[in-house]
Amino acid sequence: MTGVQAFTTGTAALLDLDPYRFPAALVDDLPERTSSGCGRVGSGDRLLPAPEFASRLSASLEPADRRRLELHAVLTTAGIAPLPGDLDAIEALCQLTDTTHAALRRWISHAM
Repeated sequence: MTGVQAFTTGTAALLDLDPYRFPAALVDDLPERTSSGCGRVGSGDRLLPAPEFASRLSASLEPADRRRLELHAVLTTAGIAPLPGDLDAIEALCQLTDTTHAALRRWISHAM
């Protein structure tokens, strides 16, 4: 390479910067590169109202399904990823009583 290498400067270089890594690189007077369909509210968009609490469905989980969700939450919090073969063991553990299942969750959470 001979001579001085010319680097791109100006607005073209700013558009190449990742806005998540370089948040200060955003310039307000540059044209928007993405449409408003990416989660941004446009000028003609309306926000939906929040759902009323009384209109929610009252669906209760079976005890085994609730224990399965709780066990997955404790395992995720502890950083333990169940392997595909572990799903049968998780199913068997979810059939235990609530008292036994609470002890199991407590053992996993204190083992961290």
